[in-house]
Amino acid sequence: MSARNPATVPHVERHFTASEFVRDVVIGMSDGLTVPFALAAGLTGTAIATRFIVTAGLAEIAAGSIAMGLGGYLAARSDAEHYQSERAREELEVKELPQREREEVAELFAGYGLTPEQIEPILNAFASNHDAWVDFMMRYELGLEEPDPRRAFTSAATIAGAYVVGGLIPLAPYMATTSARTAALFSVVVTLIALTAFGYVKGRFTGTRPVRSAVQTAVIGGLAAAAAFAIARVFS
Repeated sequence: MSARNPATVPHVERHFTASEFVRDVVIGMSDGLTVPFALAAGLTGTAIATRFIVTAGLAEIAAGSIAMGLGGYLAARSDAEHYQSERAREELEVKELPQREREEVAELFAGYGLTPEQIEPILNAFASNHDAWVDFMMRYELGLEEPDPRRAFTSAATIAGAYVVGGLIPLAPYMATTSARTAALFSVVVTLIALTAFGYVKGRFTGTRPVRSAVQTAVIGGLAAAAAFAIARVFS
């Protein structure tokens, strides 16, 4: 068997790029698993009937998903408005202050070791294509990418949906039994499993250590629920 020539082996670069969708799921699911879990645990500490815990939990999930979704919508809209305002300003500067913009481009390329002679043709090319010039300045001077125009609605729906899915996990045992104590035990088990699994998957998607992420997520969720339960017991 002949050895493969390294020059003919395709080079595949493996970089992690966390999509906006994954980021929204992480935001919604993290709070969805933790907040209703802590609320149910806290109400269990007051020894009230499970139907009241379920009602309060569903109300919290509804309110929380709407609030989180609205937050995601406003954040995405803010990003889009910021991009548009910065692009309008950059277009005006390219049109009215071309020499200053040429100097800024030259400084950027000089930072990569290009000589003035190598930079000059690039500047001339930009001067004949203002749209490309503005695109370059937005990306490499300001570090801004044009947002997806549907991003606001998609972000709101994704965050809200992930919150609902996450919130129903700790609440499900309370829907299945009339014993708050039994429900609390099963809620702790299933939620900690869900938190651990979610933390592991989140670690894989975000490029961090999956096991470390799983442990951190489970510990944070467990501490939140324990604190809520303890406070409820003290004041009940």
